[in-house]
Amino acid sequence: MTLDEVIERITPADEKAERAARLRQDSLTKPPGSLGRLEALSIQLAGIFRTDRPALRGKATIVAAADHGVVAQGVTSYPREVTAQMVLNFLAGGAAISVLARNAGVELVIVDAGVASPLPDHPDQHVLGIGRGTADMTLGPAMTRDQAEACVNAGVLLAQEAAENGADLIGTGDMGIGNTTASSAIVAALTRRPPNETTGRGTGRNDTELAHKTAVVQRALEVNRPDSCDGLDVLAKVGGFEIGVLAGVILGGALERRAVVLDGFISGAAALIAHSLCPYVKDYLVASHLSAERGHHAVLSHLGLAPLLDLEMRLGEGTGAVLAMNLVGPAAACLSEMATFDEAGVSDKGPDDAVGLTK
Repeated sequence: MTLDEVIERITPADEKAERAARLRQDSLTKPPGSLGRLEALSIQLAGIFRTDRPALRGKATIVAAADHGVVAQGVTSYPREVTAQMVLNFLAGGAAISVLARNAGVELVIVDAGVASPLPDHPDQHVLGIGRGTADMTLGPAMTRDQAEACVNAGVLLAQEAAENGADLIGTGDMGIGNTTASSAIVAALTRRPPNETTGRGTGRNDTELAHKTAVVQRALEVNRPDSCDGLDVLAKVGGFEIGVLAGVILGGALERRAVVLDGFISGAAALIAHSLCPYVKDYLVASHLSAERGHHAVLSHLGLAPLLDLEMRLGEGTGAVLAMNLVGPAAACLSEMATFDEAGVSDKGPDDAVGLTK
């Protein structure tokens, strides 16, 4: 299936199922609205899964890793080799995402989307072979348009495979030294905000280093002039291989009518690309948390998403997505499994209460 065919087959969430879920929420044995945002989340899930009683099965988080040529501009404290080292840590089960996923019963899918350093073969690693890190985006495009499309197509297939294996919740995660710089450029291009509003401290830049990083993002945008109306053009010119894969995961999740739980800033940049290609994907997105990265506010505002958590996290890896899955499943379960007033034989509020009167 071509990317154009994928986009054409993505449909909005089911409004009829959402209406039925809203009526069911209002009849459950609790005061209306008393479960707060879990109620709105459950209604969104009803629309995604086309039923007023969604029952979620498996959970998977796809963690895509790649390197970035822009690290040559001194935008990070960590050497490029850390990307490969962290992939090995994921595969060995020693990273934060590994621990959180084990505790939450979430399957991890580890993807070498374009790591520069050679990695040994591993049965749990998906190797895409698109490239060994992007080019330096301050000197020209980070990748070719063909590579950008290949990344997105690969992500679509990964999401489809996760869905076929029983995942109803698909999380997005990333690893890539330099990827906050690429994401800052993507967010600036697609939200049309200046780089000083989209560029954050990443791995811990001080004020002087942050100013330099912001200038690097500005230079990349000036050199490449990405088309803000074309997500693939933005990805090719200032993006990253792992970001493109995650954009494809989002599209594939929507295609398979699964809930896609976004992690933080990098996943948000990927979501902007996916949304640029197909606005319907917004119906399938759940924002897990508010990243401490400055540009994440711009992402969520542009997409109209409200994060479930605010834990001052900025690690990436899919950690926020896995944590939020512990809320998404129970939201669906309350809608599906709670008794209504009639089913439980519990008296609903009386007519006086319905109009706000007291006795």
